[in-house]
Amino acid sequence: MKLQGKVALVTGSAHRVGKHLALALAKEGCDLAIHYHGSREKAFATVEEIQDLGVKASAFQANLSRHEDILALFQAIDQVYDHLDILVNSAAILFRKDLLEVDLQDWNQIMALNLKGAFFCLQQAAIRMRSSNGGAMINISDIIGRRPWAHYPVHSISKAGVEMLTKVAAIELAPEIRVNAIAPGLILPPEHMQPDRWDELADASLLKRPGSPTDVAKAMIFLLKNDYISGETLVVDGGMQLL
Repeated sequence: MKLQGKVALVTGSAHRVGKHLALALAKEGCDLAIHYHGSREKAFATVEEIQDLGVKASAFQANLSRHEDILALFQAIDQVYDHLDILVNSAAILFRKDLLEVDLQDWNQIMALNLKGAFFCLQQAAIRMRSSNGGAMINISDIIGRRPWAHYPVHSISKAGVEMLTKVAAIELAPEIRVNAIAPGLILPPEHMQPDRWDELADASLLKRPGSPTDVAKAMIFLLKNDYISGETLVVDGGMQLL
């Protein structure tokens, strides 16, 4: 896929990794739909950064845990862009909760955004891509969807589901639409994690260091540009899953 002139939606792109993904697409010449939930100020700052790169960008608010908000989000995007070529499902929630401490609210909160939200964003994007010239999708998974970590059981389950969503969608939507995933490892520390614990985890990888959002962005661009890859998950974890 040639990215110049394409229209991309990146969910959760007001800040953190999602912002870096959106900026990487803008640098390739894509116009951007920037999605945010509560980070309005950061979202509009990201829009300004993207517009400074010479491409079009608009911000759209939605709570992706709510199906009606997802439908409204895509309808709003339809009013600004006449087609959609790329979806990057980046929005997610992560918090620590041991298995025996998880309650129904915890389960619903994580699953509603990480898995249900990703599913229905993919569905709405696919409807639009099939009505035009096809497209490509990237689901942002997580290394702990492949290698279970204690203290994050629901997040692990949700991201394992995202990887299965990637495979079933790749089958269903081929050949017009390609669907792949990226499973990052240590990219940005969770807000609650102590720096010494982050350093300890990084030292446990083969490369003895954490990654950066740029590493994930490079993987995304690779998967979007290579038209002969679909249904795959590219692991970006410094070899962590091997240990």
